[in-house]
Amino acid sequence: MDFSFTKKEEAFREELRTWLEAHLPAGWLEGNRQLPEDLNEYSTFLRNWQRELYEGGWAAIAWPEKYGGRNATLMEEIIYQQEMVRVKAPPLVNYVGIHMVAPTLMQIGTEAQKDAYIHKILTGEEVWCQGYSEPNAGSDLTAIQTTAIKEGDKWVINGQKVWTSFGHLADRCFLLARTSKGEKKHKGITVFLLDMKQPGVETRPIIQMDGKHDFNEVYLTDAIAYDADIVGEVDEGWRVMIALLMHERTGIGGQVFTLEQQFADLVVLTKELQEEGRPLLKQPFVRKTMVDLYARTRGSLLNYYRNLTKTLKNGQPGAEGSMDKLIVSELTKDLFAQSISIQGHRGLLWQEDAIYGDSYWQENYLYSFGMTIGGGTSEVQRNTIAERILGLPKDMGR
Repeated sequence: MDFSFTKKEEAFREELRTWLEAHLPAGWLEGNRQLPEDLNEYSTFLRNWQRELYEGGWAAIAWPEKYGGRNATLMEEIIYQQEMVRVKAPPLVNYVGIHMVAPTLMQIGTEAQKDAYIHKILTGEEVWCQGYSEPNAGSDLTAIQTTAIKEGDKWVINGQKVWTSFGHLADRCFLLARTSKGEKKHKGITVFLLDMKQPGVETRPIIQMDGKHDFNEVYLTDAIAYDADIVGEVDEGWRVMIALLMHERTGIGGQVFTLEQQFADLVVLTKELQEEGRPLLKQPFVRKTMVDLYARTRGSLLNYYRNLTKTLKNGQPGAEGSMDKLIVSELTKDLFAQSISIQGHRGLLWQEDAIYGDSYWQENYLYSFGMTIGGGTSEVQRNTIAERILGLPKDMGR
């Protein structure tokens, strides 16, 4: 396999590197990457960063040019991900909007919906969240209980959503609701573009065990939507949902580059930390651990490249994305578990007492458990791999 990039692709990389050096927040490249703790300041910081990306033409490079993108090739997208990981760029506050909602609207939405929402998604003017999971409907979305009932010229929506990323910052939600019941559970579901700022929507924070607030519960009490807010057809939202999930899954595999960077950070840590006057990396147990993590990290990258090659040949992603998602999420969890273990008692320190004055390893260790859930649990990914790649029979227990 040829891992080299063409001259055109390398020129694209150099253009992006030059732009990042000039436009990343002040002090970012020098290591001052602390995000504001105040919610309003945090939201403003991330919205400003997305606006900066938009003005530079880097907010959504894969989008068609007519929507403000660069119509980038898949290889250019890979380079983009590599460079953003290299500089540890700030998170994209409108990730759901850019990578999921807008591509779905381009594919299925009405012209009025495209005109109303896509540009505002790109600029960060409107932040989106995704209203899929419910307390009793996580991996099985056909079990959703949120209802939308037609009353005159509007739909009245009641129910609860959970694990809603960016819900506390969102202006709108790509929402699944049940509009009718039939013999087939995947029928009777409709997708609404819901206004999150209306009185009938209440967002409550879910504080994670790392102390951060990324997820939310969303309570819907007589929330209102209209026919113009429906994506696709009434009762046919399953097709719309699958379209959005395909866009979501294709982005998750790119986390393999983040995993590479995290392993490189761990190598630096094992060289700098000492035990009895020797760097940790000189300890036999630590060396064995690092060799194992390197082999698995490198294997995940090569597997991703193999799946990427298939995508380039076929023109669209396939079920192999579940392999990338499963490998990367499970390996990330193992990497951070080992990062805590090899530090010994120092790995238990937290916040201002932690090594280097922050809690990078501790927070990422706690956060890594969620990676095996978000975007489809590891169990769901294994079922997908078994059925759609290995050709095994369906799990009769489902």
